[in-house]
Amino acid sequence: MSEYVIEMLNITKRFPGILANDNITLQLKQGEVHALLGENGAGKSTLMSVLFGLYQPEGGQIKKNGQVVKIDNPNDANELNIGMVHQHFKLVEVFTVLDNIMLGVEPNKLGFIQKAEARKKVMALSDKYGLQVDPDALIEDISVGMQQRVEILKMLYRDNEILIFDEPTAVLTPQEIDELMEIMRNFTKEGKSILFITHKLNEIMAAADRCTVLRKGKYMGTVDIKDSSKEELSRMMVGRDVNFKVDKEEQQLGDVVLDVKEVSVASKIHAGNAVKDVSFQVRAGEILCLAGIEGNGQTQFVHALTGLDKMSHGSIALCGQDITKMSIRNRSKTGMSHIPEDRHKHGLVLDYTLEQNLVLQRYWEPAFQSSGFIKEKDIREYALKLIDQYDIRSGQGPVTTSRSMSGGNQQKAIVAREIDKVHKLLVAVQPTRGLDVGAIEYIHKQLVAQRDEGGAVLLISLELDEVMNVSDRILVMYEGEIVGEFDPKTTTVQELGLYMAGAKNQYREVEQFGVEQPKESEVSQHE
Repeated sequence: MSEYVIEMLNITKRFPGILANDNITLQLKQGEVHALLGENGAGKSTLMSVLFGLYQPEGGQIKKNGQVVKIDNPNDANELNIGMVHQHFKLVEVFTVLDNIMLGVEPNKLGFIQKAEARKKVMALSDKYGLQVDPDALIEDISVGMQQRVEILKMLYRDNEILIFDEPTAVLTPQEIDELMEIMRNFTKEGKSILFITHKLNEIMAAADRCTVLRKGKYMGTVDIKDSSKEELSRMMVGRDVNFKVDKEEQQLGDVVLDVKEVSVASKIHAGNAVKDVSFQVRAGEILCLAGIEGNGQTQFVHALTGLDKMSHGSIALCGQDITKMSIRNRSKTGMSHIPEDRHKHGLVLDYTLEQNLVLQRYWEPAFQSSGFIKEKDIREYALKLIDQYDIRSGQGPVTTSRSMSGGNQQKAIVAREIDKVHKLLVAVQPTRGLDVGAIEYIHKQLVAQRDEGGAVLLISLELDEVMNVSDRILVMYEGEIVGEFDPKTTTVQELGLYMAGAKNQYREVEQFGVEQPKESEVSQHE
Protein backbone atom coordinates (compact mmCIF):
# COMPACT_ATOMS: atom_id res chain seq x y z
CA MET A 1 0.00 0.00 0.00
CA SER A 2 1.21 3.51 -0.85
CA GLU A 3 2.82 5.75 1.79
CA TYR A 4 0.50 8.52 0.57
CA VAL A 5 -3.27 8.69 0.90
CA ILE A 6 -3.44 11.36 -1.85
CA GLU A 7 -0.94 12.12 -4.61
CA MET A 8 -1.37 14.94 -7.11
CA LEU A 9 1.32 14.30 -9.71
CA ASN A 10 2.48 16.89 -12.30
CA ILE A 11 -0.84 18.80 -12.22
CA THR A 12 -1.19 21.54 -14.85
CA LYS A 13 -4.19 23.87 -15.00
CA ARG A 14 -4.67 26.86 -17.32
CA PHE A 15 -7.17 29.72 -17.41
CA PRO A 16 -7.42 32.46 -20.06
CA GLY A 17 -4.19 34.46 -19.85
CA ILE A 18 -2.74 32.56 -16.86
CA LEU A 19 -1.02 29.26 -16.05
CA ALA A 20 -2.48 28.70 -12.58
CA ASN A 21 -0.76 25.36 -11.83
CA ASP A 22 2.49 24.61 -13.65
CA ASN A 23 3.45 20.92 -13.27
CA ILE A 24 2.78 20.76 -9.50
CA THR A 25 3.22 17.64 -7.36
CA LEU A 26 1.68 17.35 -3.88
CA GLN A 27 1.72 14.23 -1.69
CA LEU A 28 -0.40 13.85 1.47
CA LYS A 29 0.46 11.21 4.07
CA GLN A 30 -2.12 9.34 6.14
CA GLY A 31 -2.92 11.19 9.40
CA GLU A 32 -0.87 14.33 8.72
CA VAL A 33 -1.65 18.04 8.54
CA HIS A 34 -0.06 19.19 5.28
CA ALA A 35 0.01 22.96 4.76
CA LEU A 36 -0.17 24.52 1.31
CA LEU A 37 1.49 27.94 1.37
CA GLY A 38 1.76 30.60 -1.33
CA GLU A 39 1.20 34.25 -2.07
CA ASN A 40 -2.12 35.52 -3.43
CA GLY A 41 -2.75 34.07 -6.86
CA ALA A 42 -0.04 31.38 -6.46
CA GLY A 43 -2.50 28.63 -7.47
CA LYS A 44 -3.29 27.06 -4.07
CA SER A 45 -7.10 27.20 -4.28
CA THR A 46 -6.96 26.14 -7.93
CA LEU A 47 -4.93 23.04 -7.03
CA MET A 48 -7.39 22.09 -4.28
CA SER A 49 -10.35 22.74 -6.59
CA VAL A 50 -8.79 20.22 -9.01
CA LEU A 51 -8.61 17.68 -6.18
CA PHE A 52 -12.24 18.38 -5.22
CA GLY A 53 -13.45 18.02 -8.83
CA LEU A 54 -14.42 21.67 -9.40
CA TYR A 55 -11.78 22.02 -12.15
CA GLN A 56 -10.36 19.51 -14.63
CA PRO A 57 -6.58 19.70 -15.16
CA GLU A 58 -4.94 19.81 -18.59
CA GLY A 59 -2.16 17.54 -17.38
CA GLY A 60 -1.17 15.20 -14.54
CA GLN A 61 -2.97 12.57 -12.50
CA ILE A 62 -4.43 12.02 -9.02
CA LYS A 63 -3.92 8.89 -6.94
CA LYS A 64 -5.69 7.75 -3.79
CA ASN A 65 -3.89 5.06 -1.79
CA GLY A 66 -1.68 4.41 -4.80
CA GLN A 67 -4.56 3.92 -7.27
CA VAL A 68 -5.23 6.41 -10.09
CA VAL A 69 -8.66 8.05 -9.67
CA LYS A 70 -10.76 10.30 -11.89
CA ILE A 71 -12.55 13.15 -10.10
CA ASP A 72 -14.98 14.80 -12.51
CA ASN A 73 -17.07 16.69 -9.93
CA PRO A 74 -17.50 17.20 -6.16
CA ASN A 75 -19.82 14.17 -5.95
CA ASP A 76 -16.92 11.99 -7.12
CA ALA A 77 -14.72 13.65 -4.49
CA ASN A 78 -17.27 12.94 -1.76
CA GLU A 79 -17.50 9.28 -2.83
CA LEU A 80 -13.72 9.12 -2.35
CA ASN A 81 -14.24 10.64 1.13
CA ILE A 82 -12.67 13.97 0.13
CA GLY A 83 -14.34 17.05 1.67
CA MET A 84 -13.58 20.76 1.29
CA VAL A 85 -14.26 23.90 3.30
CA HIS A 86 -14.07 26.65 0.69
CA GLN A 87 -12.57 30.08 1.27
CA HIS A 88 -15.82 31.59 -0.04
CA PHE A 89 -18.55 29.51 1.49
CA LYS A 90 -20.89 27.41 -0.64
CA LEU A 91 -24.04 28.00 1.41
CA VAL A 92 -27.67 28.76 0.48
CA GLU A 93 -28.35 31.97 2.40
CA VAL A 94 -32.14 31.57 2.67
CA PHE A 95 -31.82 28.03 4.04
CA THR A 96 -31.29 27.17 7.70
CA VAL A 97 -28.03 25.86 9.13
CA LEU A 98 -29.48 22.34 9.32
CA ASP A 99 -30.81 22.43 5.73
CA ASN A 100 -27.37 23.50 4.43
CA ILE A 101 -25.50 20.79 6.33
CA MET A 102 -27.66 17.93 5.06
CA LEU A 103 -28.22 19.35 1.54
CA GLY A 104 -27.62 16.60 -1.03
CA VAL A 105 -27.36 13.79 1.52
CA GLU A 106 -30.74 14.13 3.25
CA PRO A 107 -31.74 11.07 5.31
CA ASN A 108 -35.11 9.83 4.11
CA LYS A 109 -37.61 7.06 4.74
CA LEU A 110 -40.17 6.19 2.08
CA GLY A 111 -39.35 9.48 0.34
CA PHE A 112 -39.82 11.65 3.46
CA ILE A 113 -36.83 13.62 4.77
CA GLN A 114 -35.93 12.64 8.34
CA LYS A 115 -34.93 16.03 9.73
CA ALA A 116 -34.94 14.85 13.35
CA GLU A 117 -32.34 12.21 12.46
CA ALA A 118 -30.17 14.80 10.68
CA ARG A 119 -30.53 17.24 13.59
CA LYS A 120 -29.41 14.56 16.04
CA LYS A 121 -26.27 13.79 14.02
CA VAL A 122 -25.44 17.51 13.52
CA MET A 123 -25.79 18.30 17.24
CA ALA A 124 -23.66 15.27 18.16
CA LEU A 125 -20.90 16.46 15.79
CA SER A 126 -21.29 20.01 17.09
CA ASP A 127 -20.78 18.86 20.69
CA LYS A 128 -17.94 16.48 19.85
CA TYR A 129 -15.84 19.08 18.03
CA GLY A 130 -16.87 22.24 19.90
CA LEU A 131 -18.56 23.75 16.83
CA GLN A 132 -21.70 25.14 18.45
CA VAL A 133 -24.33 26.34 15.95
CA ASP A 134 -28.05 27.14 15.97
CA PRO A 135 -29.51 24.56 13.53
CA ASP A 136 -32.62 26.68 12.94
CA ALA A 137 -30.89 30.00 12.18
CA LEU A 138 -30.91 31.26 8.58
CA ILE A 139 -27.47 31.51 7.00
CA GLU A 140 -28.11 35.15 6.01
CA ASP A 141 -28.61 36.05 9.69
CA ILE A 142 -25.46 34.50 11.17
CA SER A 143 -21.90 35.82 11.31
CA VAL A 144 -19.16 34.87 8.85
CA GLY A 145 -17.42 32.90 11.60
CA MET A 146 -20.59 30.90 12.26
CA GLN A 147 -20.98 30.24 8.53
CA GLN A 148 -17.53 28.69 8.52
CA ARG A 149 -18.55 26.37 11.34
CA VAL A 150 -21.48 25.29 9.17
CA GLU A 151 -19.08 24.49 6.31
CA ILE A 152 -16.89 22.37 8.61
CA LEU A 153 -19.93 20.53 10.00
CA LYS A 154 -21.17 19.96 6.43
CA MET A 155 -17.91 18.17 5.69
CA LEU A 156 -17.97 16.13 8.92
CA TYR A 157 -21.62 15.19 8.33
CA ARG A 158 -20.49 13.42 5.13
CA ASP A 159 -17.91 11.34 7.06
CA ASN A 160 -15.02 12.63 4.92
CA GLU A 161 -11.52 11.27 5.65
CA ILE A 162 -9.45 13.69 3.55
CA LEU A 163 -10.27 17.23 4.64
CA ILE A 164 -9.32 20.30 2.62
CA PHE A 165 -9.39 23.61 4.52
CA ASP A 166 -9.06 26.64 2.22
CA GLU A 167 -8.04 29.64 4.37
CA PRO A 168 -10.07 28.30 7.32
CA THR A 169 -8.91 30.89 9.87
CA ALA A 170 -9.35 34.00 7.73
CA VAL A 171 -12.54 34.98 9.58
CA LEU A 172 -11.91 33.47 13.01
CA THR A 173 -10.92 35.08 16.30
CA PRO A 174 -7.65 34.09 18.05
CA GLN A 175 -9.60 31.86 20.45
CA GLU A 176 -11.52 30.23 17.58
CA ILE A 177 -8.24 29.68 15.70
CA ASP A 178 -6.76 27.89 18.72
CA GLU A 179 -9.92 25.76 18.89
CA LEU A 180 -9.69 24.94 15.17
CA MET A 181 -6.04 23.94 15.51
CA GLU A 182 -7.05 21.59 18.34
CA ILE A 183 -9.92 20.21 16.23
CA MET A 184 -7.46 19.55 13.38
CA ARG A 185 -5.13 17.67 15.71
CA ASN A 186 -8.07 15.59 16.92
CA PHE A 187 -8.99 14.82 13.30
CA THR A 188 -5.51 13.45 12.61
CA LYS A 189 -5.63 11.35 15.80
CA GLU A 190 -8.77 9.75 14.35
CA GLY A 191 -6.81 8.91 11.18
CA LYS A 192 -8.11 11.76 9.00
CA SER A 193 -5.66 13.59 6.71
CA ILE A 194 -5.76 17.36 6.29
CA LEU A 195 -4.70 19.70 3.49
CA PHE A 196 -4.53 23.18 4.99
CA ILE A 197 -4.29 26.28 2.77
CA THR A 198 -3.19 29.37 4.67
CA HIS A 199 -1.08 32.52 4.53
CA LYS A 200 -0.51 32.57 8.28
CA LEU A 201 2.96 31.32 9.08
CA ASN A 202 2.29 31.09 12.84
CA GLU A 203 -0.51 28.61 12.17
CA ILE A 204 1.66 26.50 9.89
CA MET A 205 4.40 26.36 12.52
CA ALA A 206 1.82 25.42 15.20
CA ALA A 207 -0.35 22.90 13.36
CA ALA A 208 1.33 21.47 10.26
CA ASP A 209 3.63 18.45 9.92
CA ARG A 210 4.84 19.35 6.43
CA CYS A 211 4.41 22.33 4.10
CA THR A 212 4.40 22.59 0.31
CA VAL A 213 5.17 26.07 -1.07
CA LEU A 214 3.91 27.48 -4.37
CA ARG A 215 5.00 30.72 -6.06
CA LYS A 216 3.33 32.11 -9.19
CA GLY A 217 1.87 28.70 -10.03
CA LYS A 218 5.15 26.81 -9.65
CA TYR A 219 6.23 24.21 -7.07
CA MET A 220 8.97 25.66 -4.82
CA GLY A 221 9.45 22.65 -2.53
CA THR A 222 8.11 20.68 0.44
CA VAL A 223 9.66 21.06 3.91
CA ASP A 224 9.29 19.39 7.30
CA ILE A 225 8.00 22.04 9.71
CA LYS A 226 10.21 20.85 12.57
CA ASP A 227 13.27 21.63 10.40
CA SER A 228 12.03 25.00 9.09
CA SER A 229 11.29 28.56 10.28
CA LYS A 230 8.84 31.38 9.48
CA GLU A 231 11.63 33.33 7.78
CA GLU A 232 12.56 30.42 5.50
CA LEU A 233 8.91 29.80 4.54
CA SER A 234 8.28 33.49 3.79
CA ARG A 235 11.40 33.62 1.57
CA MET A 236 10.21 30.53 -0.33
CA MET A 237 6.76 32.09 -0.71
CA VAL A 238 7.53 35.65 -1.84
CA GLY A 239 11.18 35.39 -2.89
CA ARG A 240 12.48 37.97 -0.39
CA ASP A 241 12.80 38.71 3.32
CA VAL A 242 9.63 40.06 4.95
CA ASN A 243 9.53 42.54 7.86
CA PHE A 244 7.03 41.14 10.40
CA LYS A 245 7.13 44.29 12.58
CA VAL A 246 5.20 47.46 11.71
CA ASP A 247 7.44 50.54 11.81
CA LYS A 248 5.62 53.65 13.08
CA GLU A 249 6.63 57.20 13.98
CA GLU A 250 5.17 58.92 17.04
CA GLN A 251 1.61 59.96 16.25
CA GLN A 252 0.63 63.61 15.74
CA LEU A 253 -3.00 63.95 16.81
CA GLY A 254 -5.26 66.46 15.06
CA ASP A 255 -8.94 67.38 15.18
CA VAL A 256 -11.78 64.93 15.78
CA VAL A 257 -12.72 63.28 12.46
CA LEU A 258 -15.31 60.73 13.63
CA ASP A 259 -17.62 61.41 16.58
CA VAL A 260 -19.90 58.51 17.57
CA LYS A 261 -22.49 59.29 20.28
CA GLU A 262 -24.64 56.67 22.04
CA VAL A 263 -25.16 54.53 18.94
CA SER A 264 -27.46 51.54 19.33
CA VAL A 265 -28.37 49.03 16.62
CA ALA A 266 -31.23 46.52 16.86
CA SER A 267 -30.40 42.84 16.57
CA LYS A 268 -31.83 40.88 13.63
CA ILE A 269 -31.56 37.59 15.52
CA HIS A 270 -33.04 38.31 18.95
CA ALA A 271 -35.06 40.99 20.75
CA GLY A 272 -32.95 43.89 22.00
CA ASN A 273 -29.88 45.61 20.62
CA ALA A 274 -26.79 44.11 19.02
CA VAL A 275 -24.97 47.42 19.71
CA LYS A 276 -25.67 49.26 22.96
CA ASP A 277 -24.98 52.99 23.49
CA VAL A 278 -21.52 53.00 21.90
CA SER A 279 -19.65 56.33 22.05
CA PHE A 280 -16.09 57.19 21.00
CA GLN A 281 -14.04 59.55 18.84
CA VAL A 282 -11.34 59.03 16.24
CA ARG A 283 -8.92 61.89 15.63
CA ALA A 284 -6.81 62.82 12.64
CA GLY A 285 -3.41 61.13 12.81
CA GLU A 286 -4.74 58.13 14.73
CA ILE A 287 -5.38 54.44 14.12
CA LEU A 288 -8.11 53.36 16.52
CA CYS A 289 -8.84 49.64 16.63
CA LEU A 290 -12.19 48.19 17.59
CA ALA A 291 -11.32 44.68 18.77
CA GLY A 292 -13.60 41.86 19.82
CA ILE A 293 -14.59 38.28 19.25
CA GLU A 294 -16.80 37.66 16.19
CA GLY A 295 -20.50 38.20 16.94
CA ASN A 296 -20.16 40.89 19.61
CA GLY A 297 -21.67 43.73 17.59
CA GLN A 298 -18.73 44.97 15.52
CA THR A 299 -20.36 43.98 12.22
CA GLN A 300 -23.69 45.64 13.12
CA PHE A 301 -21.88 48.77 14.30
CA VAL A 302 -19.87 49.05 11.07
CA HIS A 303 -23.03 48.54 9.00
CA ALA A 304 -24.70 51.43 10.88
CA LEU A 305 -21.60 53.61 10.58
CA THR A 306 -21.24 53.09 6.82
CA GLY A 307 -24.96 53.27 6.00
CA LEU A 308 -25.51 49.59 5.21
CA ASP A 309 -27.97 49.40 8.10
CA LYS A 310 -30.03 51.79 10.22
CA MET A 311 -29.29 52.52 13.85
CA SER A 312 -32.07 52.58 16.43
CA HIS A 313 -30.53 55.38 18.48
CA GLY A 314 -27.60 57.80 18.53
CA SER A 315 -25.72 60.06 16.12
CA ILE A 316 -22.59 60.00 13.97
CA ALA A 317 -20.62 63.06 12.82
CA LEU A 318 -17.82 63.07 10.23
CA CYS A 319 -15.57 66.14 10.40
CA GLY A 320 -18.31 68.01 12.26
CA GLN A 321 -21.04 67.12 9.74
CA ASP A 322 -23.98 64.97 10.88
CA ILE A 323 -24.08 61.88 8.64
CA THR A 324 -26.56 59.85 10.73
CA LYS A 325 -29.21 59.75 8.00
CA MET A 326 -26.99 60.12 4.95
CA SER A 327 -27.02 57.61 2.09
CA ILE A 328 -23.98 55.40 1.49
CA ARG A 329 -22.96 57.47 -1.54
CA ASN A 330 -23.16 60.74 0.39
CA ARG A 331 -21.14 59.30 3.27
CA SER A 332 -18.53 58.34 0.69
CA LYS A 333 -18.61 61.85 -0.81
CA THR A 334 -18.32 63.39 2.67
CA GLY A 335 -15.03 61.59 3.15
CA MET A 336 -15.58 57.99 4.30
CA SER A 337 -13.81 55.01 2.74
CA HIS A 338 -14.86 51.50 3.73
CA ILE A 339 -13.02 48.18 3.32
CA PRO A 340 -15.94 45.82 4.12
CA GLU A 341 -15.86 42.55 6.04
CA ASP A 342 -17.63 40.57 3.29
CA ARG A 343 -15.82 41.33 0.04
CA HIS A 344 -18.36 39.46 -2.10
CA LYS A 345 -21.54 40.89 -0.61
CA HIS A 346 -20.46 44.48 0.03
CA GLY A 347 -17.06 44.98 -1.63
CA LEU A 348 -17.36 43.97 -5.28
CA VAL A 349 -19.82 43.45 -8.09
CA LEU A 350 -18.45 40.05 -8.99
CA ASP A 351 -19.61 40.01 -12.62
CA TYR A 352 -18.09 43.44 -13.32
CA THR A 353 -14.52 43.69 -14.58
CA LEU A 354 -11.66 44.61 -12.28
CA GLU A 355 -11.42 48.12 -13.78
CA GLN A 356 -15.17 48.71 -13.30
CA ASN A 357 -14.89 47.68 -9.65
CA LEU A 358 -11.93 50.00 -9.11
CA VAL A 359 -14.06 53.05 -10.03
CA LEU A 360 -17.36 51.88 -8.50
CA GLN A 361 -17.55 54.86 -6.14
CA ARG A 362 -15.98 57.41 -8.47
CA TYR A 363 -17.24 56.75 -12.00
CA TRP A 364 -19.33 59.97 -11.92
CA GLU A 365 -16.28 62.17 -11.22
CA PRO A 366 -14.98 64.38 -14.09
CA ALA A 367 -11.82 62.26 -14.24
CA PHE A 368 -13.88 59.27 -15.40
CA GLN A 369 -16.90 60.72 -17.24
CA SER A 370 -17.81 63.66 -19.44
CA SER A 371 -21.41 64.73 -20.15
CA GLY A 372 -22.64 61.36 -18.90
CA PHE A 373 -20.27 59.31 -21.07
CA ILE A 374 -17.69 57.06 -19.41
CA LYS A 375 -14.04 57.79 -20.26
CA GLU A 376 -13.00 54.19 -20.83
CA LYS A 377 -9.39 55.04 -21.71
CA ASP A 378 -8.91 57.06 -18.50
CA ILE A 379 -10.50 54.29 -16.39
CA ARG A 380 -8.17 51.73 -18.02
CA GLU A 381 -5.09 53.88 -17.22
CA TYR A 382 -6.25 54.39 -13.63
CA ALA A 383 -6.88 50.65 -13.19
CA LEU A 384 -3.45 49.77 -14.60
CA LYS A 385 -1.85 52.18 -12.11
CA LEU A 386 -3.58 50.54 -9.12
CA ILE A 387 -2.92 47.02 -10.44
CA ASP A 388 0.80 47.81 -10.58
CA GLN A 389 0.90 49.70 -7.25
CA TYR A 390 -0.94 47.03 -5.26
CA ASP A 391 0.30 43.99 -7.22
CA ILE A 392 -3.24 42.85 -8.10
CA ARG A 393 -2.83 39.64 -10.09
CA SER A 394 -5.42 38.59 -12.65
CA GLY A 395 -5.43 36.58 -15.85
CA GLN A 396 -6.54 39.37 -18.20
CA GLY A 397 -5.49 42.49 -16.30
CA PRO A 398 -8.09 45.27 -15.97
CA VAL A 399 -10.72 43.43 -18.06
CA THR A 400 -10.64 40.30 -15.86
CA THR A 401 -14.05 39.43 -14.40
CA SER A 402 -13.72 39.97 -10.64
CA ARG A 403 -15.44 36.66 -9.87
CA SER A 404 -12.58 34.73 -11.51
CA MET A 405 -9.85 36.32 -9.36
CA SER A 406 -8.41 34.70 -6.23
CA GLY A 407 -9.83 35.85 -2.89
CA GLY A 408 -6.62 37.61 -1.91
CA ASN A 409 -6.47 39.56 -5.16
CA GLN A 410 -10.13 40.53 -4.80
CA GLN A 411 -9.21 41.89 -1.36
CA LYS A 412 -6.25 43.82 -2.80
CA ALA A 413 -8.58 45.42 -5.37
CA ILE A 414 -10.94 46.67 -2.63
CA VAL A 415 -8.08 47.95 -0.49
CA ALA A 416 -6.57 49.76 -3.49
CA ARG A 417 -9.89 51.41 -4.40
CA GLU A 418 -10.72 52.56 -0.86
CA ILE A 419 -7.27 53.85 0.06
CA ASP A 420 -6.69 55.62 -3.26
CA LYS A 421 -9.89 57.68 -3.29
CA VAL A 422 -9.89 60.98 -1.40
CA HIS A 423 -11.15 60.43 2.14
CA LYS A 424 -10.88 61.71 5.71
CA LEU A 425 -11.82 58.48 7.49
CA LEU A 426 -10.85 54.95 6.47
CA VAL A 427 -13.03 52.23 8.01
CA ALA A 428 -10.94 49.09 7.55
CA VAL A 429 -12.70 45.84 8.49
CA GLN A 430 -10.34 42.85 8.38
CA PRO A 431 -8.24 44.62 5.69
CA THR A 432 -5.63 41.85 5.49
CA ARG A 433 -8.05 38.88 5.51
CA GLY A 434 -6.80 36.27 3.06
CA LEU A 435 -3.60 38.16 2.16
CA ASP A 436 -0.09 36.72 2.11
CA VAL A 437 2.70 38.07 4.33
CA GLY A 438 4.11 40.30 1.60
CA ALA A 439 0.72 41.88 0.90
CA ILE A 440 -0.01 42.24 4.65
CA GLU A 441 3.29 44.07 5.10
CA TYR A 442 2.33 46.47 2.28
CA ILE A 443 -1.25 47.09 3.55
CA HIS A 444 0.00 47.81 7.08
CA LYS A 445 2.43 50.38 5.64
CA GLN A 446 -0.47 51.96 3.76
CA LEU A 447 -2.59 52.22 6.94
CA VAL A 448 0.29 53.84 8.82
CA ALA A 449 0.88 56.20 5.86
CA GLN A 450 -2.80 57.26 6.04
CA ARG A 451 -2.35 58.10 9.71
CA ASP A 452 0.97 59.91 9.15
CA GLU A 453 -0.63 62.06 6.44
CA GLY A 454 -3.25 63.26 8.94
CA GLY A 455 -6.02 60.80 8.10
CA ALA A 456 -8.12 58.93 10.64
CA VAL A 457 -8.30 55.12 10.54
CA LEU A 458 -10.90 52.97 12.31
CA LEU A 459 -9.55 49.42 12.18
CA ILE A 460 -11.81 46.46 13.01
CA SER A 461 -9.68 43.35 13.34
CA LEU A 462 -9.74 39.89 14.88
CA GLU A 463 -5.98 39.45 14.37
CA LEU A 464 -4.40 40.27 17.73
CA ASP A 465 -0.94 40.61 16.15
CA GLU A 466 -2.40 43.20 13.78
CA VAL A 467 -4.28 44.94 16.61
CA MET A 468 -1.13 45.23 18.75
CA ASN A 469 1.23 46.20 15.90
CA VAL A 470 -0.82 48.68 13.91
CA SER A 471 -3.09 50.46 16.44
CA ASP A 472 -2.41 53.62 18.44
CA ARG A 473 -5.40 52.97 20.70
CA ILE A 474 -7.62 49.91 21.23
CA LEU A 475 -11.28 49.69 22.24
CA VAL A 476 -12.64 46.26 23.13
CA MET A 477 -16.27 45.45 22.31
CA TYR A 478 -18.13 42.69 24.13
CA GLU A 479 -21.85 41.93 23.72
CA GLY A 480 -22.39 45.22 21.91
CA GLU A 481 -20.70 47.42 24.51
CA ILE A 482 -17.28 49.04 24.78
CA VAL A 483 -15.79 47.34 27.85
CA GLY A 484 -12.25 48.71 27.85
CA GLU A 485 -9.77 51.15 26.31
CA PHE A 486 -6.09 50.25 26.02
CA ASP A 487 -2.71 51.53 24.84
CA PRO A 488 -0.99 48.78 22.82
CA LYS A 489 2.36 49.87 24.29
CA THR A 490 1.27 49.05 27.85
CA THR A 491 -1.24 46.21 27.47
CA THR A 492 -0.77 42.52 26.66
CA VAL A 493 -2.48 40.04 24.36
CA GLN A 494 -3.58 38.07 27.42
CA GLU A 495 -5.23 41.13 28.96
CA LEU A 496 -7.08 41.97 25.74
CA GLY A 497 -8.21 38.35 25.56
CA LEU A 498 -9.81 38.58 29.02
CA TYR A 499 -11.84 41.64 28.05
CA MET A 500 -12.75 40.20 24.63
CA ALA A 501 -14.05 37.05 26.33
CA GLY A 502 -16.13 39.09 28.79
CA ALA A 503 -14.11 38.03 31.85
CA LYS A 504 -13.39 41.67 32.66
CA ASN A 505 -15.10 45.03 32.12
CA GLN A 506 -13.03 48.15 32.76
CA TYR A 507 -15.99 50.49 33.04
CA ARG A 508 -18.01 48.32 35.42
CA GLU A 509 -14.93 48.05 37.62
CA VAL A 510 -14.65 51.83 37.69
CA GLU A 511 -18.36 52.12 38.47
CA GLN A 512 -18.21 49.48 41.19
CA PHE A 513 -15.06 50.58 42.97
CA GLY A 514 -15.00 54.29 42.17
CA VAL A 515 -11.45 54.07 40.84
CA GLU A 516 -9.96 52.37 37.83
CA GLN A 517 -8.45 49.02 38.71
CA PRO A 518 -4.84 48.32 37.69
CA LYS A 519 -4.39 46.47 34.42
CA GLU A 520 -3.06 42.92 34.31
CA SER A 521 0.18 44.14 32.72
CA GLU A 522 0.69 46.71 35.51
CA VAL A 523 0.03 44.08 38.19
CA SER A 524 2.56 41.69 36.67
CA GLN A 525 5.16 44.48 36.42
CA HIS A 526 4.82 45.26 40.16
CA GLU A 527 5.07 41.60 41.00
